[in-house]
Amino acid sequence: MLKGRRKFPGLIPGFVVASSSSILLSFNTQKILVMLILAIAFFLASMIPVRIAVALHQAPIPQAILVLGSATKRMEFAARFWQSHTNVDIWVSDYAWNLDVNRRIFQQFDVPNKRLHLDGRATDTVTNFTTLVEDFVRQKLQHIYLITSNYHMKRARAIAAIVLGSHGVAVTPVEVPSRGDESETLVQVLRDCGRSFLWVVTGRTGASFNPRLEKL
Repeated sequence: MLKGRRKFPGLIPGFVVASSSSILLSFNTQKILVMLILAIAFFLASMIPVRIAVALHQAPIPQAILVLGSATKRMEFAARFWQSHTNVDIWVSDYAWNLDVNRRIFQQFDVPNKRLHLDGRATDTVTNFTTLVEDFVRQKLQHIYLITSNYHMKRARAIAAIVLGSHGVAVTPVEVPSRGDESETLVQVLRDCGRSFLWVVTGRTGASFNPRLEKL
């Protein structure tokens, strides 16, 4: 054996070991990126209450109705609610395959088609809002009624505050009474708040984190 040659047992030929300096640089880069994202999220979070307050000041009376889908009771309730708010449009966010049934329900209550906006792009509660927020902004809606089941309202309001609030749209909740359904857990609320902030910062909803495609 030649003198001065060092052996490195266990190393695979052709395998390059990253230097400690490159690993440290990569770690620092990731740390800076995470801190930047958190800073942006904190800034946006601090601005959301201001935007909501401005929206409520400029539009103290709701200008439209948003109904979250997956339950015919919500559609029937919204149709009856519209009877005393005939000057506003109804927006429904639901699974695409429910839209025809929803339309028939509103027709039974004599809600004209010109007042209906049925949207089937949502796959869960977060996307109920992310798919429609740009439409609300284009329509210059700053304040809407939010209709969903009472057990679902806590999570829906939290998501709405982040997604819609970040675009200057406020909500007034209107609960649909229900029996036998437990209120959603704090874990569900926090999970979807996190997904909502992810969408505000990156434009992605993180729907892949929800393989069950939970009810709206």
